[in-house]
Amino acid sequence: MASTKSPSMLKRAAASAYLGSVIEYYDFFVYSVCAALVFKDVFFSNLPPLVGTLASLATFTTGYLARPIGGIVFGHFGDRLGRKRMLVLTMMIMGVSSTAIGLLPTYETAGVIAPILLIVIRLLQGFALGGEWGGAVLMSAEHTTKNRGFWASFTNAGGPTGTLTSSLVVTLTMAIMGVEEFIAWGWRLPFLISIVLLIVGIVVRAKVSESPEFLRASQRPAPKSIPIIATLRKQPVTLLFSVGVGLSAFMFQGLLTTYSVAYGVQIGVERQTILTGLSVASFFAIFGILGWSRLSDAIGRRPMVISGAVLIAVWGFVLFPLIDTKSGLLITIGMVVGQGIIHPMIYGPLAGLYSELFDTEHRYTGASLGYQIAGIGAGISPVLFAAIMSSNEGTSTVPLSIVLAVFALISVFCVVRLGETKSRSLSERLSTPEPTAATATRKEPQA
Repeated sequence: MASTKSPSMLKRAAASAYLGSVIEYYDFFVYSVCAALVFKDVFFSNLPPLVGTLASLATFTTGYLARPIGGIVFGHFGDRLGRKRMLVLTMMIMGVSSTAIGLLPTYETAGVIAPILLIVIRLLQGFALGGEWGGAVLMSAEHTTKNRGFWASFTNAGGPTGTLTSSLVVTLTMAIMGVEEFIAWGWRLPFLISIVLLIVGIVVRAKVSESPEFLRASQRPAPKSIPIIATLRKQPVTLLFSVGVGLSAFMFQGLLTTYSVAYGVQIGVERQTILTGLSVASFFAIFGILGWSRLSDAIGRRPMVISGAVLIAVWGFVLFPLIDTKSGLLITIGMVVGQGIIHPMIYGPLAGLYSELFDTEHRYTGASLGYQIAGIGAGISPVLFAAIMSSNEGTSTVPLSIVLAVFALISVFCVVRLGETKSRSLSERLSTPEPTAATATRKEPQA
C-alpha cells in the first residue's frame, strides 16, 4: 500500500472528519437540550423537579465518563490495525446509539428500566465517541503536508455545525408541534433523524484511504508494548499536560451549550431565546475554529491557547450578568462572543496540538486519551455548576465564574509546559524508541 500524501485524499479525510464531528455534536446538543428540558419529566418523573433535573444532567455526564475508555480501546486498535477501520466502526455505533435513544420507553410505561436503558445507551455512545475524535483528527493531520492545524480543525469545526443543525431541528420541531407535544413525544424525532447523517457519513468515510503516517510506521518493527502502556511509560507528562490544556475549553463548552440553557430557563428566560443565541453563536463558531486554527499555523498553538484561556476567565464573569438581563439581544451577544469567538481560540488549535504531542505508534491512543479525559469537563461542568448554585440557593453566579477562571489558569500553565508544537514533523520520534518484539527476544538471557 502506498504511503504518499495526496491533496485530494486530504480533502476527503477532512470531509470525513467533519461529518463525524457533525454527527457527534448533533447528538450532543440534542441530548443536552433534552437532558435540561425534557428527560426529567420523561425518565425521572418519579423524582422532585430539582432532583430530576440533576439526575437528568447526570445521565449526560455518564457518556463523558465512558469516553476515555473508548479512547483507549479504539486507540489501541487504531494504532495497531489502522485509523480507517476504527472510524467506520465508531461512526456506526454513534449513529445507532443515537437512534436507539429516540425509541426508548418512558418511566411511565417501563418504570426503572427506562432510565437504566438511557444510561446504558449513553455509555455505549460515549464509548464510541471516545474513539471517534482522535482517529478523525489524525486522518486529517497525517494526510497533510502543510497547514496541519487548519486541516485538522475540520474535525472540531463539525462541532458547532452539529450544534447549529440540531438547534434548528429542535427549534423547528418545538415551533411546529408546541412545547407540550415536544415534551410528550416530539423530542424523539431529532434523535431518529440522526440516522440520515450516519448514512451520509459512512459513505464519505468509506472512500478515505488509510493514513500515510500510519502506513509508514507500520513498516517498522512493531513495538513490544501495547499503545496505552507505551503512552504511559514514554510520555506520561505529555499526557498529563494534554489533559490540562483542554480543560478550560471543555468546562466553558459545558457552560455555554448545556448549563446556560438550564440556568436561563430557571430564571425565567424563554427557551427559544437561549436556543436562538446558541444557534447564532454556533454559526460564528464554525468560522472561528477554522480561522483561529489557520492563524495557529502561522503564530503557533501556544499563543492561541493562552489568549483563549485568558479571555475565557474574563468572559465567565460577563456571561451570567448578560443572561440575567433576560434580553434576547444581550444573551445572543454573550453567546456569540463566548462560543463563536473565545472558545474557538482554544478549541480549534487543539486538533493540531494533540496530533503533534505523541509518537505515531501510540498517537491515536495518546491523543484520544488526553482529549477525552479533558472532555469530561464538558460533562461535569453542568452538574458541578448546578450543584454550586443549589448550595448557595441561586444567590450568586460568581463562584461559577471563579471555578472557570481556575481551570483557565490550569490550561495556561499546561500549554506553557508543553511548548510550541506547530513545526514538529509527525514522523519525528518524541520519545526513546521502544524495544521491538524481535530485539526483546534477542536480549533475553539464554537458559
